[in-house]
Amino acid sequence: MSNLFCIGIPLPKNPLRILNSYVIKGEDRNLVIDTGFKLPECEAALRQGLLELDIDLNKTDFFITHLHSDHSGLVPALVTENSRVYLSRIEIPWMFGDTRDALWAGDRVKFQRAGFSEEELSHLWKAPDRKLSPIREFEDYLPVDDGDIFEYGGYRLKAVETPGHTPAHMCLWMEDQKTMFTGDHLLFDITPNITHWDEIDDSLGSYLDSLRMTDKFDVQLALPGHRETGDFHARTAELLSHHELRLDESLEIVRKNPGLNIYDIAGKMSWKIRCNSWEDFPITQKWFAVGECHSHLRHLEKRGLIKADYGEMVLHYYAT
Repeated sequence: MSNLFCIGIPLPKNPLRILNSYVIKGEDRNLVIDTGFKLPECEAALRQGLLELDIDLNKTDFFITHLHSDHSGLVPALVTENSRVYLSRIEIPWMFGDTRDALWAGDRVKFQRAGFSEEELSHLWKAPDRKLSPIREFEDYLPVDDGDIFEYGGYRLKAVETPGHTPAHMCLWMEDQKTMFTGDHLLFDITPNITHWDEIDDSLGSYLDSLRMTDKFDVQLALPGHRETGDFHARTAELLSHHELRLDESLEIVRKNPGLNIYDIAGKMSWKIRCNSWEDFPITQKWFAVGECHSHLRHLEKRGLIKADYGEMVLHYYAT
């Protein structure tokens, strides 16, 4: 397609490896979809790519598919006084200092309740991944709602809200080209992390609903946030099946081990990681694993298959 380009942004020491930053070049305005971490390596790669495409940042807007810092981190470094930066209306508060600090504090309590030790939490809060949000606050995000329309480079893009990976993740749909920018809603080489968000009743349930909803689109080309593309509908079926298997695995662990906390249940689940045991997991990978485990347990709870003991500081799970 003309006027549409992809810049591969390296993500140093990160299993995701690459962020796909998409650029739509227009006569009047350009659009950059997602940016990369606020790291020198990421900024250098994106600036070089934009230079090679002869992109004038004074005539460039940004669409951020979701709040995660590998997608939003470079916004403060790249915006000019003429830039418009679009982000889901629901996710904008996560980007601001006071609100973000309160959410981090809530995260700490959530992972205490999951069963992390204080020592592990201290290590987790010092981990480099925790420091990769935008350094300079940017407050002029323009809110995006489901169904909003954007026009750049001769393309018409429609915002499609796909909650699950984050509370209000946004895809962009180009109907005439049957093309969808999927962000982290749907990836091909890796499975999107679906964690538990306290602000959402059932993160995994929302994600499964979002997958079924986008599967109804006639997507012939999917442009994901990381790595390679593939068959959109086949991958949707794979992801739905993957999570059903995960739910079965989680339920079986709870049935065989009544009273375990989330941390210990996660330790008994199967993970594709080069570690000999749960104890050997890097602390940030434990954080992702426990969050993913929690979202599956919450979905099982919503289905009425398990119950949680909410009376103690640490949650414990039992089959019904």
